[in-house]
Parts: sequence; structure tokens; C-alpha cells
Amino acid sequence: MKHLALVALATLALCGPTACNTISGAGQDVSNIGRDVSAGARSVERSIQNN
Repeated sequence: MKHLALVALATLALCGPTACNTISGAGQDVSNIGRDVSAGARSVERSIQNN
């Protein structure tokens, strides 16, 4: 039983930082998409106002 707990702990220790990086990267991707959508909306708004 101790061996299984040690293996589980080692797995979590090795995979934990990877999961954090993945979540952080996904958050950045969503943020970038939001920024691009906002920029597109501003562009459309300006073109509507100019016509």
C-alpha cells in the first residue's frame, strides 16, 4: 500500500506543474481570442460610423 501511495505522489508531483502550464496557456488563448473579437467589433463600429 505504501508503494502505491508513493507512486501516486510521484505522479502528482511530476504532472502538477504541467497541468498548471496547460491551464495558464488555455487562459491566455481565451484572453487573446477575446481581445481579437473586441478589436474586430471596434473596427466594424468605426466602419458603420464612417458610412
